[in-house]
This record gives sequence, structure tokens and C-alpha cells, in this order.
Amino acid sequence: MRWIYWLGWTLFGSAYRSLFGLKVIGRENLVREGAVLIASNHESFLDPPLIGTLYQDEMFYLARKSLMTGALIKWIYLAWNSIPVDQDRPDMTSLKAIIKLLASGKRVLVFPEGERSLDGVIGVAQPGIGLIAVKSNAVIQPIRIEGAREALPRGSGRIRFSQISLHIGPPIRLTEEELATARGKHGYQHIADRIMNEIKALA
Repeated sequence: MRWIYWLGWTLFGSAYRSLFGLKVIGRENLVREGAVLIASNHESFLDPPLIGTLYQDEMFYLARKSLMTGALIKWIYLAWNSIPVDQDRPDMTSLKAIIKLLASGKRVLVFPEGERSLDGVIGVAQPGIGLIAVKSNAVIQPIRIEGAREALPRGSGRIRFSQISLHIGPPIRLTEEELATARGKHGYQHIADRIMNEIKALA
């Protein structure tokens, strides 16, 4: 783990444990080696580093390109393994980057909904994660976050001291049939829905 990543990992980990009483359920289900596509619901800006604290080594995240304002902020985001995503002009660039990272044995976090929840209700998964899952054939790690929205709601800059829980589900491995038949937007959506249903079931 590089020092800059270790610094963020240490600071965020300490904050989540001390300020939010972080509770982890199902830690025995965590896949710790090899390529892993981590899929989680999205409640708050707190979510990416929150999940990152589960692992003892580095992982990769998606981050809106618009957040990388200024040279220093951009450097920090990139040093913490953020993959820039242009939400105003979406293309296949970020998806290809994720698939390439997984092919090289890395661990990547993706939020299937594509955006943070406004009301805490888990939204509909986008087909992109289905495409990534099929093209990479990586192990999928479902995780459900609870409490992060109460700690830092979307649209608010005020942190509240609410307990946060992470529910880790058994890893998902796509079947040979799923890999062979999942094609096009409809096929990828089917895989995305399966992943999201596994996340919802972790409550």
C-alpha cells in the first residue's frame, strides 16, 4: 500500500469507527484475493472510502470528473485510485478502464445505481455493471450500506453522527449460461438486476 493511500485509509478508517461506530456484518464473506468487482448501493459521499477500509490493500473507485477541481484535489483523487467519469458526456472509457483493471487482477468498486439515493431507497441498477461483470467474469462482491445517508445525506454538507453498517454478502459467480447468453442492453440489465437483488437481500 502506497503511503498516500495508506494515509487516507488510516484516517477514514479511524473516523468511521470512532464517529459512526462502524459495524461490519458478514466479514467472513469478503473475497480478499484476486480480481473482485465490488457492487454496493450508494447512499453518501462517505461510501467509497467506507468500503475501502474493509481491505488491507488498495482498490479502485469511480469518481465524477467534476469533483476533480484544481490540481491538488485532482492529484489526491488520482492518488487514491479514482477513475474519472464524465457524467455530462458518458462514454465507454470508464467501463473499459474497469474491465482492464479487473483483467489485471485488481479490485474495483462500482455503484450499480450510478448515483446516490435521495431518500435512502435503493434504486434501479444500470446495465453498465452487467456489462462489466460479463466482460470481466470477475467474482462479484455484494455489499449493502446502511446509515451513511443519515450521516451525510445527498445535497447536505453537514455530517451527522449516525451509526453506519456494512452488510457483506456471499460472492456471486456468473454461470457459464449467463456468460454465454448475456448480450446487449437487455442481457446486461438482467445481470445488473440480479446483482442489485443480492444487495437488497442483505438487509
